[in-house]
Amino acid sequence: MTSPDPSKPNESAAAEQLFQLALGFIPAISVNVVAKLSIAEQLAAGPKTAEELARVCKVNSDGLYRLLRAVASVGVFRELEHGRFEQTPLSDLLRADHPQTLRPFVVFFPDPLHFHCYANLMHSVQTGQPSVKPTLGKELFAYLAEHPEDSAIFNAAMVNLTHMFIPAILEAYDFRETQVLADIGGGHGSVVASILQKYPNMKGILFDIEHVVRGAGSYLQSMGVSNRCAVVSGDFFKSIPDGADTYIMKNIIHDWYDEKSIAILSNIRQALGDRKGGKLLLLEFVVTPGNEPHLAKWADIEMLAMPGGKERTEREYAGLLAEAGFRLNRIVPTPSPQSVIEAVPV
Repeated sequence: MTSPDPSKPNESAAAEQLFQLALGFIPAISVNVVAKLSIAEQLAAGPKTAEELARVCKVNSDGLYRLLRAVASVGVFRELEHGRFEQTPLSDLLRADHPQTLRPFVVFFPDPLHFHCYANLMHSVQTGQPSVKPTLGKELFAYLAEHPEDSAIFNAAMVNLTHMFIPAILEAYDFRETQVLADIGGGHGSVVASILQKYPNMKGILFDIEHVVRGAGSYLQSMGVSNRCAVVSGDFFKSIPDGADTYIMKNIIHDWYDEKSIAILSNIRQALGDRKGGKLLLLEFVVTPGNEPHLAKWADIEMLAMPGGKERTEREYAGLLAEAGFRLNRIVPTPSPQSVIEAVPV
C-alpha cells in the first residue's frame, strides 16, 4: 500500500468545500426570507412550531418548516422536539429591535434585487461594467431614485453597516482636532451623527442628493445632534459645501472607478482650499496582498457587479489621492474590516 502524497490536497475535503461554495446562494436567500417574515421576532418570547409561525406569517406551514429546518442546520434557529423552533445567538441578531441587529443587512444583500444582477455577473467580468443596467434598465443609483421601497432598504442596510463598523472606527481614530466635520454622501447621517455624539463640541454638515437627505432630519433628531448638523443637498460630482476642516466619506469612493472618484476628491480639495489643518478621511476596505482572506476581496465583486466601482490597495489609494491634490498621510486599521484612510492637501 502506498502512503498518501502529502503534497497533494485532500481531494475529498476540497470537493466538500467547493460543494459548499456552489450552494452558498441557498443559505443566503433562505436567511433573507426568514428575516423578511420576522421569524426571529415571533420566537423572541419562546419556541413555536412551524404551524404556529405559518399562521401568523400567512405562509405554507410545510414550506416554512422545511426552510426553518435548513437554516437551523447552520445555526439560525434551533429545532426542538415536536417540530418546535427556538432562538439562537445568530437568529437573535435578525430581530429588528436587537441593539446589534443585522436584519437590514440581511434584507438587502441576499435579496432578489441582488440575485437578478448577479445572475449577469458574466457580463461584468466580460466588460468590466456593472450588471445592473442590462438587468434593470438603469444604473444602480438611478434605479434606486425611482424605486423608493428599494431605496429605503438600501439606506437601511448602509446605516446598519455603519452601526456595525463605526464603534471600531471611533475606537481607532481620534477626531478631537476636528471642529466641523462634513459627511459627504452621508445618507441619513449615521456616520456624522455617531461622531458628533462622541464629540459634543464638534459641528457637522451632512451632504447627499436631495431624495436621500430628505429623510435625514428625523434620524439626526433621534440621535440628538440635529441642532449641530446642517443638512445640505447637492451633487458631489459638481460641488462640495465648504466650511469644514475635515471631510469624511464612508464607502463612497469604492462605488466609482478612477475618473469619477478623482472628480469627487478634487471637489473636496477645492472646498478645503487653504484651510489650516484640513484633511480628508475615507472609511473604506483596503485590499490586502496575496491570498489572505479579507472582506475587501468579496466587496470588490459587489462593486464590480452593482455600482461599477472597485475596492483598492494602499498603493492604488495613494495614486488616486495624488491625482486629486492630496497626499496619503496614513492608513489607520480598526478592529473592523474597515480602515481610516487619512489624506492631507498638497
